[in-house]
Amino acid sequence: MSDIKLKTDYLIAGSGAVGMAFADIILSETDKDIILVDRYPKPGGHWNVAYPYVTLHQPSQYYGVSSKELSSGLKDQIGLNKGLSDLASGQAVSAYYDDVMRHQFLPSGRVQYFPMCNFLGDGRFVCMLSGKTYTVDHQKMVDATWLKTSVPSTHKPNFKVEDGVNFIPLNDLTKITKAPDGYVVIGAGKTGIDAVLWLLENRVDPDNIRWIMPRDAWLLDRKNTQPSEAFFENTMGAQASQFEAIIASKSIEDMFNRLEDCGYFLRIDKNVRPKMFHGATISKMEVEELRRVKQVIRLGRVQRITKTEIILDQGIIPTRADIIHVDCSARAVSNEEIKPVFEGKLITPQMVRSYQPVFSAAAIAHVEAAYEDEDEKNRLCGVVPLPNHDTDYIRFTAAFMMNQYNWGQDRGMRHWLLDNRLDGFSKMAANVDPEDADKIAILKRIRKSAPMAAMKLQQYLSQLERPTG
Repeated sequence: MSDIKLKTDYLIAGSGAVGMAFADIILSETDKDIILVDRYPKPGGHWNVAYPYVTLHQPSQYYGVSSKELSSGLKDQIGLNKGLSDLASGQAVSAYYDDVMRHQFLPSGRVQYFPMCNFLGDGRFVCMLSGKTYTVDHQKMVDATWLKTSVPSTHKPNFKVEDGVNFIPLNDLTKITKAPDGYVVIGAGKTGIDAVLWLLENRVDPDNIRWIMPRDAWLLDRKNTQPSEAFFENTMGAQASQFEAIIASKSIEDMFNRLEDCGYFLRIDKNVRPKMFHGATISKMEVEELRRVKQVIRLGRVQRITKTEIILDQGIIPTRADIIHVDCSARAVSNEEIKPVFEGKLITPQMVRSYQPVFSAAAIAHVEAAYEDEDEKNRLCGVVPLPNHDTDYIRFTAAFMMNQYNWGQDRGMRHWLLDNRLDGFSKMAANVDPEDADKIAILKRIRKSAPMAAMKLQQYLSQLERPTG
């Protein structure tokens, strides 16, 4: 059977958050056609298989596509996010993307959508249901799968689990019908945090939870990420304080101490030095709740789980068949390799602003639509490397500050940032009343400290790159 022939301007692999954000800008800022291909049955990527109680970790205002609001505009009135902007549930995010596809993308007449399909390479894909194969004649290929989002329900742990061990992904916590003798949560990232908080929220005794934490993490105070005028002093003030802490620091270790002292960073255990940084946001109430769990196992990564023991890098702890082991070891975004965003006919969306993959995809699409020269496109879209280790914060922040500087020097980018709903910070700063002395003072602090902070980060990068021994 010969391939079915198709033609389009942009062939996008992946209709997850990144692919949808990119396509949305191409639709709104150009007259080009798009073909979106994805292996899931509905748009939204990994949200199709998210655990039932997942929510965004950042305010909903930052998420989704540029042309349609996701946030309800409300503040949470109850729970551990009380007083802060709403965090959309996984179900709400999934419904949102389905709505965008059905009511915006497809009615445009410029989008063709092929769910339940696998890419074969060279512009070819196959439908998993019909077996039909397609070849697409395209002007540009957009690989929106590069960051390789990993989710607990499909993640294969990198340790061995003996037959008979009660071992589940955190998706299956909601399927429990009989209380076990205890829980072991494996993983210290966002999913581990979510699992522990959900168990505590559902009245599990904290003494019945053991939390295997290979590395403690530096966390971001969610109060400092609120995109509204009411939180100006927290959000913009945190940026000023961050830069000032960097400038005043005498060493990398001292920098982290100062970032914690000024309220930019949080950590769960004040007595343990974090070695991980993934950019996770958290509320102070959530931190206090997590501290109720006293059985935190810091013996490295799990190597093997048997019916009687959990073998870790640095020791062994006992377990039993009537204890549930919850796998939270999947890393949300797992591809740390970076490459140029623009390479001829290939566009590979990556992070160009720290903590914000969907804004990054939208910004890359705008640069693609508005600029011609490939070198200039890549200059405006310098890749912000995904953080993993604590010191990756330095590379991560330095790269974003360079992008922010370059955007600020470009009139077109400045105007786009002000008009794009996924960028709350630019508009927040631009809308300050000149008579508001307190807010103006914060903006002056940012402008004064940013160049010196960038220079200090470059000094620390040189130290990290210097050979040792």
